[in-house]
Amino acid sequence: MASLIEELISTLTEEEALYEEMIPVSEEKTRVIVANDLEALQTVTEKEQVMVDKVGALEKKRMETVKNIGIVLNRNPETLTLHNIVEMLHNQPEEQQKLRAIHDKLRVTTGRLKDINSQNKLLIEESLEMIEFNMNVLRSTRMSSGSSNYTRNASQTSSAAAEPGMFDAKQ
Repeated sequence: MASLIEELISTLTEEEALYEEMIPVSEEKTRVIVANDLEALQTVTEKEQVMVDKVGALEKKRMETVKNIGIVLNRNPETLTLHNIVEMLHNQPEEQQKLRAIHDKLRVTTGRLKDINSQNKLLIEESLEMIEFNMNVLRSTRMSSGSSNYTRNASQTSSAAAEPGMFDAKQ
């Protein structure tokens, strides 16, 4: 049982470190989305995907370890949570403390990553809405009958044109 707990702690530590590495990548993704740099977005997304694949492998390993712990403890592995495992280790305070610490650290790190990813999702949705709006404007301009009472130069304005990626990133 002790080796399973050590394996779980080790796996969770690796997973937390990988999530920690993902935070700067996700923050870079935010900057790239705001800058509307599609090439850089593709590069960042590829980097992020490699990390997600690694997290997936660690998740699989963690689930297998929890399943084995459930078998040893004669508990249903599907209802066994890290919190439950921590509580069951009351006779092993050192392992209990290590598992509790990594569990708390993992919760904080994934929470931060979730916040950044939520912001990125909103920025992408906003960008897509802006693109759709611009396309609708272009379509309606092309479809207009041309029977307006404007002169030939009426469509030329001195106002600043909208720049690519021009939307509110401060939400």
